[in-house]
Amino acid sequence: MRVMIIDDEESLRHMLSVILKMEGYEATAFADAGKALKALSSDDYDFILCDIRMPGMDGLEFLKGLKQGEQDDHTVIMMSAYGTIDTAIECMKLGAYDYISKPFKSDEIILTLKKAEEREKLKRENRRLKADVARRFDVKNIITVDKRMLEILELVKKVASYSTTVLISGESGTGKELVARALHSCGERADRPFVAVNCGAIPGPLLESELFGHVKGAFTDAKRDKVGLFEEANGGTIFLDEVGELPMELQVKLLRVLQEGEVRRVGGTTSVKIDTRVVAATLKNLAEEIQEGRFREDLYYRLNVIEIALPPLHERPGDIEKLAGHFTALYARKFRKEVKGLSGDALAALLKYAWPGNIRELENVIERAMILEEGEVIEKSSLPMGVSSPREGAARTASVGLSIKKAHEAMERDFIRRALEATKNNKTRAAELLEISQRALLYKIKTYGF
Repeated sequence: MRVMIIDDEESLRHMLSVILKMEGYEATAFADAGKALKALSSDDYDFILCDIRMPGMDGLEFLKGLKQGEQDDHTVIMMSAYGTIDTAIECMKLGAYDYISKPFKSDEIILTLKKAEEREKLKRENRRLKADVARRFDVKNIITVDKRMLEILELVKKVASYSTTVLISGESGTGKELVARALHSCGERADRPFVAVNCGAIPGPLLESELFGHVKGAFTDAKRDKVGLFEEANGGTIFLDEVGELPMELQVKLLRVLQEGEVRRVGGTTSVKIDTRVVAATLKNLAEEIQEGRFREDLYYRLNVIEIALPPLHERPGDIEKLAGHFTALYARKFRKEVKGLSGDALAALLKYAWPGNIRELENVIERAMILEEGEVIEKSSLPMGVSSPREGAARTASVGLSIKKAHEAMERDFIRRALEATKNNKTRAAELLEISQRALLYKIKTYGF
């Protein structure tokens, strides 16, 4: 680690240089802040120890020079024997990391530098994680060869930098959240928060507090003020998944947020201005919900400024093969297996299957097959019976004829049965797997006579 020392006292420069070198730092000392500022334009230092009172350019002027130049990301620790609280505050406003009063002990300097090192490590790790997220959700990394999907990705790139609300529709498992994250990562809000909330997974009374926050004493358990998700996402994006599940009273409040650009916490008397982009998603047909009186028409038009309709996987046969290959490679690495692909029979079975669970189901199928497979390719025998055997799909088609409504009901009934079996009748967990509210699941269980 390289440390720059700036102080007009030669004895202090020498003492600090010795202490830092003993601790393994590389120290370079300057008596003149102006020369030190020029040196930063051609040389790089991890930390700067700078006195405040010096002839010529003083410490505060040095900080201002850093802020105006291209070297404003340095970690600067200020030192002074004449400091006051006001001076320390002024240093912090100008970008200093910390402030030490003279005289100080050598341990105090070392401890401050160690704390600064930890801070820098966290900053680097944060930057790395943000870069990883940006790469992961970049439209270039969304796997597709389908013409409609490629057109959707072009639309995502066009609207990403705007604050316009976007409504993403499509079946469960088609990648609605992936597209929402791409909208966020490709735009100017990429460095700000992305907050996702499933509107169907939280009971109505709690959802209002989660979205908008509450003040202390607003209700029995409100023991302190709580910031809502809209405020948490300020400057960034909030993703309202399953927005069609919002109770009518919350639809009114969401409409106000979209119209006014402000939120009022539950029990509060004042509103807070926010700059939060709203991206919503639904698998429901909101036009039908409006006709049935379950969704507000004015809210629908506020949300549906830009509409993105994701096609189901069975309409994207080219993507089935592409995604299957991607997931095979992914889980081969994860499980440290030498599986290199799929057999012709296995791929043919995947292409014939209807994929009611879309991409999420395909990934689960490949993960399961990878666990069971012992050879170099995934064989048809490693696929689930419902996928590998066309008879089940044929029987389903025969039972419902060409009725889309009956086919949907049969598929929904099958999915609910499988989710309940997988969770051993844990309805909360089953609702999470199905990505619907527990209330909706209980209704469907009653409807289908489970």
